[in-house]
Amino acid sequence: MKAMIRNEYPRPQFVRNEWMNLNGEWAFEFDDNRVGEQAGWGAGNHPFTQQIQVPFCYESKLSGIEDKGVHDVVWYQRSLRLPDDWKGRQVVLHFGAVDYAASVWINGQFITKHEGGHTSFSVNITNSLHAGENVLVVRAEDYARDLSLPRGKQYWKDKSEAIFYTRTTGIWQTVWLEAVSVLHLDHVKMTPDIDQNTVQLRTFVNGLESCMGSDVKLRIRVSFKGEELVEQVIRIHSNIDNCTVQLPDFDYHFSRPDRWWTPEHPHLYDVHFELSQNGQIVDQVTSYFGMRKISVEKGKLCLNNHPYFMRLVLDQGYFPEGLLTAPSDEAIRQDVELTKSMGFNGARKHQKIEDPRYLYWCDRLGLLVWGEAANACALNETYIRRLTQEWQEAIERDYNHPSIVAWVPLNESWGVPNILTDAREQHHANAMYYLTKSLDPHRLVISNDGWEHMTSDLLTIHDYEWREHVLIERYRTVDNAIQSRPAERQLHVGKTLYQGEPILVSEFGGIAYKKSEWEGWGYSGADNDQDFLQRLAAVVDPLIASPVVQGFCYTQLTDVEQEINGLLTYNREPKVPLEDIRKIIGALKEEG
Repeated sequence: MKAMIRNEYPRPQFVRNEWMNLNGEWAFEFDDNRVGEQAGWGAGNHPFTQQIQVPFCYESKLSGIEDKGVHDVVWYQRSLRLPDDWKGRQVVLHFGAVDYAASVWINGQFITKHEGGHTSFSVNITNSLHAGENVLVVRAEDYARDLSLPRGKQYWKDKSEAIFYTRTTGIWQTVWLEAVSVLHLDHVKMTPDIDQNTVQLRTFVNGLESCMGSDVKLRIRVSFKGEELVEQVIRIHSNIDNCTVQLPDFDYHFSRPDRWWTPEHPHLYDVHFELSQNGQIVDQVTSYFGMRKISVEKGKLCLNNHPYFMRLVLDQGYFPEGLLTAPSDEAIRQDVELTKSMGFNGARKHQKIEDPRYLYWCDRLGLLVWGEAANACALNETYIRRLTQEWQEAIERDYNHPSIVAWVPLNESWGVPNILTDAREQHHANAMYYLTKSLDPHRLVISNDGWEHMTSDLLTIHDYEWREHVLIERYRTVDNAIQSRPAERQLHVGKTLYQGEPILVSEFGGIAYKKSEWEGWGYSGADNDQDFLQRLAAVVDPLIASPVVQGFCYTQLTDVEQEINGLLTYNREPKVPLEDIRKIIGALKEEG
């Protein structure tokens, strides 16, 4: 099967014009005997015997290989030639994600190593390049049997089963090059404040030490729907600088709320950054931000200072032919559009740090996102280092996306199976909460989603009860809800007590309904369309009607491998008419 090339711009929150996509056909080799490094494969002289379509992992059909066996060490190689007009520029090599550890060589010279299977990394390769053809080699190492690896839903056994799916090894997001000047913007963190009608900017500049004594300025232009609102120029004195951009209060046809970001009205501001040295422009970047606030006010979950009922769907982010990698940007957009068309206003990306293209479409089309770490299944010192490092990189990379309103570092006590009685595991969950808050104090954080909470901004409950009368009674009062024990788990552990946090049922439903050739399971089963819709209403209606529940997350968007509990099949075909689902999911709850 010939794969399509993923050629969309891979970092839509921070766009430059001069870039080169390296996706497509690469030479490829398994290294089951781990001889490649000692044999010098990084030099680019080894005759690799296979071809692979990057960025699809070898386990996937779209890779052209589709080998489901365990091969923990794999190698990639391709040649590249830079455009003529890149001469004299700095060249940065970017990887969207490589699972799990990547080592990189250019023309036989070792360049960098990165650990973390879900996060991006980059490296300046200018000094290793030469005129004409250059050779790029990547060694990727996974740890299929290591339960302390932050793996998410990737199974450590040979064949997927239960709630675990086919592994992803090696490159699974776009590889690309970018041309920049010595002096350039590394990134900009943008923090909106709807109460003050400002956006705080924290700028990170590379190469400033090479132009000491120069007049370095950053011009910031902010526009809305094509109308320029603000132009501000600041002098850059250090690699990290801060400034505040004041937005206009309103004009004759817009008020502040008309410009705030919500799923119903995903208004975005465009921003253009222009870095100059002694009056000469050296770097230009376009970006965007949304004026959006997520908070808890007097026990109410609020979006932009108003109570807001979250109607989320659990989204695993798997595709039948690409596994963790979507076959195209259109497929990513389609998932967001299908989610919204069924009446959901958000998604909980489950056990996967998602491709930035997904977050981009959520920003553009209007969908709340709970960003969740890919967890491990066993706690040790190596796991703690791996998880905290990757989690910090994820928060740093995705900080500017207005769609993200909550962070979930742990799920269902994965990696902390003895948290009920183990003080060390309790400390770890608390540490992840406070680490996340220290990196991003402006979003909600759930320390351990589902049950056995330590400190959390929300009380989230996983409850796969399917009987309507049980759910009505369970969520009739706060006391009933917090004393419940779905899955026979306590909702709080250690010395943590309920402090009035908003209550959300963040996993429920999971109704199995076979509507394709896929065989599988769910938490309850339906026999026909009418039965499915009745069962769906039986679990959704009690949560919408509850006086204490402030949101839910239905399991799940699509079937995945052996699970057939999706609202859509694995191929994204609706099991019942979308409008029928919307009538149930999209029912309005009185706010206030």
